[in-house]
Amino acid sequence: MQNEDCMKDEDKRRDLCRVFVCARPGGGITIIIMSEPIIFQKFPLVQPADKGVYWWCACGASKTQPFCDGSHKGTEFSPLKTEIKEKKTVAWCGCKHSKNKPFCDGSHKTL
Repeated sequence: MQNEDCMKDEDKRRDLCRVFVCARPGGGITIIIMSEPIIFQKFPLVQPADKGVYWWCACGASKTQPFCDGSHKGTEFSPLKTEIKEKKTVAWCGCKHSKNKPFCDGSHKTL
């Protein structure tokens, strides 16, 4: 059974973390593991990209968004290898729900 007090701000925290550990009244803990990626932000990360290989963060937990920093270790997520063939401006997906990963397709508008 989940602690109601722990879950009051569930929607706010869902965007920030992947695992919740909550103390239960009378002792014990509740662990909540999310199977969805963390929504880093609800708009794309638009930035110039040089020709080269990039590892896009798929879990949403990386501190170096939109790129992987290894924060996915221990989860079912893996970074997505992406090759940019020429220098250009890229709109990287920030919500992690795009159907055209790693690029933004506007899916954030429905989250």
